Amino acid sequence: MKYVMTRAQMRKMLRAKRLGVVLGLLILGSFALVGVLSITRGTPVRAVVAVGKAGGPPAITDSLFSRMTELYTGLNMTPGNSAELVNNGEVYKRLWVDLRTAKHTITVQMYFSQPGAVADTMAVVLKEMAKKGVRVLFVLDAFGSMNLKKSWADSLTAAGVEVGLLRQLHWYSIHNATDRSHVRVVVVDGEVGYTGGFGLADYWLGDGKHTDQWRDSNARFEGPAVMGLQAAFASAWAECTGELIAGDTFFPKKAFTTADGGMQAGVFFASPTAGSTPAERFIALSIASAKRTLYVTNSYFVPDDDFRNLLISARKRGVDVRILTVSKETDVKTTWWAGRSSYEQLLTAGIRIYEYQPAMMHSKTFVVDGMWGSVGSMNFDNRSLAFNNESSFVFLDAPFGAKMDSVFADDLTRSREIVLAEFVTRPWYKHVIENGAALLSRLL
Repeated sequence: MKYVMTRAQMRKMLRAKRLGVVLGLLILGSFALVGVLSITRGTPVRAVVAVGKAGGPPAITDSLFSRMTELYTGLNMTPGNSAELVNNGEVYKRLWVDLRTAKHTITVQMYFSQPGAVADTMAVVLKEMAKKGVRVLFVLDAFGSMNLKKSWADSLTAAGVEVGLLRQLHWYSIHNATDRSHVRVVVVDGEVGYTGGFGLADYWLGDGKHTDQWRDSNARFEGPAVMGLQAAFASAWAECTGELIAGDTFFPKKAFTTADGGMQAGVFFASPTAGSTPAERFIALSIASAKRTLYVTNSYFVPDDDFRNLLISARKRGVDVRILTVSKETDVKTTWWAGRSSYEQLLTAGIRIYEYQPAMMHSKTFVVDGMWGSVGSMNFDNRSLAFNNESSFVFLDAPFGAKMDSVFADDLTRSREIVLAEFVTRPWYKHVIENGAALLSRLL
């Protein structure tokens, strides 16, 4: 017997289909909205408010400053460290020597890598040490190192180097595609550590004073702070291999010895969280505690409204605030334009801004009052503060701070100061480009 639908039944069926389509679109729209909000999230700290007898945030020389920073960020500052700046191509000269002295372990994590002399030399050295019986663990970021050939990594594995590929993109991990590990780690025998802005690419080989030779800042250090860098590596190794390394081979007991003297230092490993992140708390407290000087060098300087206000507040209380960033020699023009959209506001407040002229300025450093500061991978933008894992060598030391101030002053001799009276006369179309780029600042 053939069943025939009535008109009333057909109308009900059509209404049900329409309702299903509407509900489907609403669900898809909701997921899309959640996705957009996820990849454009910012950080919530707007100000640092100090309540107490001191009348403001503690100075960096106050023990309360170090304790608060440790509580807010997980940073562990210890005495007994030594450190030196190994900027630009100097980092590789020291690195190849240190790697070849390894007796037990080498751990390396790199974000950006591409074929060339640096990558090839790293491969030669790591394979050489693995064949000598040194345990070599090597983490490459799946996104930042995608230009390396598979044969390059396969040759490492064949020689006994253990290679991990971090945060490969799969359909089930696409919601985390914007969360990158921007960390740089080299640790030799748990005793010598390197971090900074360098990677495996040949434009880091030069002196930072010529076109196509990037200007970068890196730290080589020894002492208890190295264990913080090793822990940052261990986090990445666990993520990409499932193995959490432990024991005194990677964490030798003598490395934890905190003898009197030496530099007060530590490694800040920034890891993104929902809401307020350790990275934004670290930067906000450092700015708010500045009393005399705040010198920032950063390749991707795109502070949001709140961080611009923190910088302006520092200037209003008499701090000499100076920003050194990229010029048109940048590798990411959109970020440069977005950063320039905030120049007028900062210049009007009395903050001095400089653009490095000879080459790409890739350094990520700051120094407060000539004593407290950071050398690492963290940029002054929403991506570093809200999304990325980052590594920074942090110091509280007047001699090292004086060296940082000296390097900053030297870089200014090759930089162009942006003067407000000239900047406001730039062509109208540059305003348009800057404001357009600024709309993307949460993604940069």
